[in-house]
Amino acid sequence: MGRLAPLFGNIGFWLAILGALGIVLSPIGYRLGLWDAGFALRKLLAMATIAAVVALVLCVLAFIFSKMSGATLNTGRVLVGFTLSALLAGYVLLQLNNVQSLPYIHDITTDTANPPTFVALADARKAAPNGLEYKGAEIAEKQKQAYPDITPLISTLPPNELFAKAEAAARASGWEIAAADASQGRIEATQTTLLYGFKDDVVIRIVAKDGGSQLDMRSMSRVGQSDVGVNAKRIREFMVLIRKNR
Repeated sequence: MGRLAPLFGNIGFWLAILGALGIVLSPIGYRLGLWDAGFALRKLLAMATIAAVVALVLCVLAFIFSKMSGATLNTGRVLVGFTLSALLAGYVLLQLNNVQSLPYIHDITTDTANPPTFVALADARKAAPNGLEYKGAEIAEKQKQAYPDITPLISTLPPNELFAKAEAAARASGWEIAAADASQGRIEATQTTLLYGFKDDVVIRIVAKDGGSQLDMRSMSRVGQSDVGVNAKRIREFMVLIRKNR
């Protein structure tokens, strides 16, 4: 045990460094086009997570064996390895838990019967792995069970006024506006995620409704089977902005 303590400590430290490097390189390589999303998430990130978990175990064992045998240990290095590996493994495992707890869908809309359609972004959507078409009943029921609060917004404002507020909210959200057609009541935009640079597309539809207007929204990821709740969150946040001023 006396020999294993420093050995495990050193291996744990360097595995933690490798895990951190893998987690950092995963999004950087994807953004630079060095590898696709599948490799970045399913391989590189997975290997980095395994390295972090193993490093965590080894650092714990290093402390235990050191206490039991009285062996000299580079405490600072092992603490760094333990802390780094715990943070890395904890973060990734938390994200994995989120993926498993949410439905494997990436297309969320306030109107599952007749979702807003992409026009200006149609070509970009067709070229993306997730395509353009809405999958209908295949995902509608999953969405209703997971996000029952995602519903249309009914406003007393006339369509043109609600459109102006929706466009202002879209621009304030930092989205890249692809179209803002007041005559058709349609706004299309793209938001790029901070870490990996994944692109999600949004289309907003506003129509007259009972003397006021109705706003429907659709948010769809270009890549990935699960959006980890990002699209539902985007719709919720946008609706909050609109409701403040409707």
